[in-house]
Amino acid sequence: MPKQGIHPNYVATTVKCACGNSFETKSTHKGDIFLEICNVCHPFYTGKNKVIDTAGRIERFKRKFAKSDAATAAK
Repeated sequence: MPKQGIHPNYVATTVKCACGNSFETKSTHKGDIFLEICNVCHPFYTGKNKVIDTAGRIERFKRKFAKSDAATAAK
């Protein structure tokens, strides 16, 4: 039997995200939990991950390795 009075309270807590999503869970945290990003709005989980080409980095990468790819294909 566990000792009485040494464990923190485990209560229902509402988790709220900046996107507006909220759900209820149990936690020892006092009060509501506020998140910046959750599984509903995170690009990894939603499949809406966007590749942002900043200053032509992708094109520079392709040009840089185009020569080595051509040399490998010629062999």
